[in-house]
Amino acid sequence: MNKETLLAEVNSALGMVRKNNPLAPSITNTVTINFVANAQLACGGSAAMVYLADEGEAMAKASKSMYINMGTQFTCYAETLPRTAKACAEAGNNWVLDPVGIGIGQQRTTLLKEFKNAKPKIIRANASEVIALASLWELTEKKESGVRGVDSTDEVLSAKDAAIALAKFTGGAVTVSGKIDLVTDGTTCVLCHGGSEFLPMITGAGCSLGGVCAVYANVTNPFYAALTATVLYNKAAKNAEKKAKGPGIFQPLFLDQLYKVSSKGIKDSNIEII
Repeated sequence: MNKETLLAEVNSALGMVRKNNPLAPSITNTVTINFVANAQLACGGSAAMVYLADEGEAMAKASKSMYINMGTQFTCYAETLPRTAKACAEAGNNWVLDPVGIGIGQQRTTLLKEFKNAKPKIIRANASEVIALASLWELTEKKESGVRGVDSTDEVLSAKDAAIALAKFTGGAVTVSGKIDLVTDGTTCVLCHGGSEFLPMITGAGCSLGGVCAVYANVTNPFYAALTATVLYNKAAKNAEKKAKGPGIFQPLFLDQLYKVSSKGIKDSNIEII
């Protein structure tokens, strides 16, 4: 496998989503619902936001992929999330998990433990969350992660072993977000350079990336879906930053670039196989 092969697969996924407009339902952070939906639409997908148990279960069975973000917890999620995850697993749905806030509260911890059995096909998280999830699922030796609310204090490469362990266990892929992103299927590891200093300054950059991973999981395998979404985000963010003077204007410019880049394809990308 080489960079040219990876980029060809990325462009294939970009084109298939533009052609087919696939649905990727989401149960996501209430702070970021609008941004997640807009990002999915901008790259050519279709969005549906749900939170009730019967809705989640029905959507899991009716779609090829789904996105579950742990950000904002409601009491009803104690029923909604495990039922939805179980339905995804039973239907062979390429569902995406964002374990944001791992370690905060008993309900979140209990649900994340239960998700081990449902084996998400893509895990999108920062380095500290990846380390914490691998430890929670007892796939690595227990160690303290640098989770700080929804932020990470660990470097991306420090989560490489945890990401590989998670990907091998689920049979899917893990994308670790940071200044340099890491995408792995447990065998191949790719570093994705690019992005923007403004991404951490807007609410929902990571959440929307998870939602876009779910869009591409409709048309390709989990590894290429995660890689496509990550490469697209880095390219779009880099382009948007050139015209932005701050995070406020960066967000709409970023959505514009998600649309433009995904429409035209990516001729070159700063990716590195390690």
